[in-house]
Amino acid sequence: MNKRTLNYLKTGLLSLLFAGIIAACQSDDEVVAPVPVDPEVIPPAFKLDTAYTIERFRVLNIPTNISGKITWSIKDSIISENSELEFISTKTATYPLTLKVGTDKVFHSKIKVTKEAVTLSKYISKVFDFHPAVGQFMNEIPEFEQGNTETDMIKKANSYLVGSNPAMVSLGGFGGYVVFGFDHTIPNLEGRDFKVLGNAFFGNAANDPRSGNCEPGIIMVAYDKNKNGKPDDNEWYEIAGSEYFKNTTIKDYNITYFKPDENKAPVPGNSGWQTDIEYIKWQDNLGNTGFKTKNTFHSQSYYPLWFANASYGFTGTRLKDNFYDQSGTGTYWVGKSYDFGYADNAPNNDEASNIDIAWAVDRNGKYVKLPGIDFVKVYTGINQEAGWLGEVSTEVAGAYDLHLKK
Repeated sequence: MNKRTLNYLKTGLLSLLFAGIIAACQSDDEVVAPVPVDPEVIPPAFKLDTAYTIERFRVLNIPTNISGKITWSIKDSIISENSELEFISTKTATYPLTLKVGTDKVFHSKIKVTKEAVTLSKYISKVFDFHPAVGQFMNEIPEFEQGNTETDMIKKANSYLVGSNPAMVSLGGFGGYVVFGFDHTIPNLEGRDFKVLGNAFFGNAANDPRSGNCEPGIIMVAYDKNKNGKPDDNEWYEIAGSEYFKNTTIKDYNITYFKPDENKAPVPGNSGWQTDIEYIKWQDNLGNTGFKTKNTFHSQSYYPLWFANASYGFTGTRLKDNFYDQSGTGTYWVGKSYDFGYADNAPNNDEASNIDIAWAVDRNGKYVKLPGIDFVKVYTGINQEAGWLGEVSTEVAGAYDLHLKK
């Protein structure tokens, strides 16, 4: 048998094999013509003979290492144009998958999405870090007990926030944060994807109907691309809320808080309205200095007592001050709710407390396309004293996936 005949037979066998695969993948009402395949351009990781299998709310990764124009589609809908496909679904189904390389090379397979082996929870499953700033609720929610370490306080925050009946933790002034995760990937689908709970409410006497006790927190999200079960530094993206691109928002704002001598700490008078009790000094990277004040409602230390250092600080995005004295006499302060994209910024039953993963941006403010997220970080985005109310401090009272239904 000569070489030309051998090559002819090889090509014919491959074409017949591929035609059989396409016939097996097509739906009852859909006919797909067999496409001759050059075996040299078949992606090494692409399955032509068997379907990919993945559970609901898990990301399927299919790398190709192919440069040039690539399109992935399910039926007539293009789902990605990246060399690596990242696919996630909330439904159990079998999806016909098509990969097109260049303008004329087409490959077919299937993705079979199965029900998860272990029951998933739509709520927070673990707190990874809790590092609050100073504030009037510090050492109270969660409660500090003598001898507690940072690890102990993270465990307490975990006991507060995990599950379907969470309690509330306070993050203190600007920069204070909590990091938590879920037992599955929250998918990035059309519309808003998850909700962060807080204690925001609108004031009945506020002139602006969307103002009251609103203490916006910046939200960061991370997708566990390397599947190591923890949020890595290079996986974080900021949710670009309504204020992100405004010139009133300060990026890379840094603040440092200085530990006070509690033996010399001022004691407020009998009136809780008093606002001039200078207590914890702070300075920022813009040359500003100031004090976090102390009031009569909370007499404990406002500095986290499990922090041994004489000072500590944070860097992040600072939002424009949102509280103002509506009364003009210091008796009625209200905080304006920003339009979207922040924690503790609107009541829990309000659409503004729902977050869209599609709002995530990188360090340069460029939108990124994530298949979903596994981790969330929330930190206080305001550095302001609101009169007798004290510091503006974001509170977190849980979070949950909007797509996971029972």
